[in-house]
Amino acid sequence: MPASMQGKTILITGATSGIGLAMARELSAKGAHVTLVGRNSAKLTTVAEQIKNQTGNQNIDTILADLSTHAGVQSTAHEFKKRRTRLDVLINNAGAIYMNRQVSEDGLEMTFALNHLNYFHLTNLLLDVLKASAPARIINVSSDAHRGQLIDFDDLQSEKSYNGWTAYGRSKLMNVLFTYELARRLEGKGVTANAMHPGFVASGFGKNNGTLMSLAMKLISPIARTTAEGASTGIYLASSVEVEGQSGKYFVDKQPVQSDPTSYDQALAGRLWEVSLEKIV
Repeated sequence: MPASMQGKTILITGATSGIGLAMARELSAKGAHVTLVGRNSAKLTTVAEQIKNQTGNQNIDTILADLSTHAGVQSTAHEFKKRRTRLDVLINNAGAIYMNRQVSEDGLEMTFALNHLNYFHLTNLLLDVLKASAPARIINVSSDAHRGQLIDFDDLQSEKSYNGWTAYGRSKLMNVLFTYELARRLEGKGVTANAMHPGFVASGFGKNNGTLMSLAMKLISPIARTTAEGASTGIYLASSVEVEGQSGKYFVDKQPVQSDPTSYDQALAGRLWEVSLEKIV
């Protein structure tokens, strides 16, 4: 086990399937203490036991929470802080695509609530422990689906019109904007923030949208990456000494690349930050 991850504490959201599970397994194998966050109690228990058996690492915790809700995000941060006094790596990974418009229990459009506001809210609640653990890292799982997207602040909740793919792409643009703004605000604090694109991965993504979507994902899965391949960049960002101190970047296949030009708009990022703050109070 690489010494660099021994004694490190990692929190991973969306950790019971897909690349979240793959990252959790590999980082556990490297010796890290990993806390898994998921919304299905049975899956959390099963996955935690599997990781322990597969890696021999018994330092696996679980937190049950629905991160599409304010209460779920707050309870996650509260529970983690009750158990741990340090956090070396936060991996914001939980997310989904909704082909039909849905609303969270807080009255927010679900894609916005889960894919963006969850990242924003949880990270801000954990910033104190991240700063106290410096050097620490924040990794936001985004997607190249952010490219070519725009943010309409007059229809942030997609009430005027809704398209599942567009809502998803916009949420991924928000992930990148949030990452860059976060990196600027954390400059000199010993905490880095980077975003990543895992590629198209053969996982359970999209299967919450019914039979037709599940069939479509199954048909194109032969050209998809494995979950291990999709998780590789996240694992690299969490554990590699090569990225120590690097912040405010967008990574694809373990390499920093240029994200969409819109993602570098600092005024846009600042406005998104302020609007996001209003949504969590």
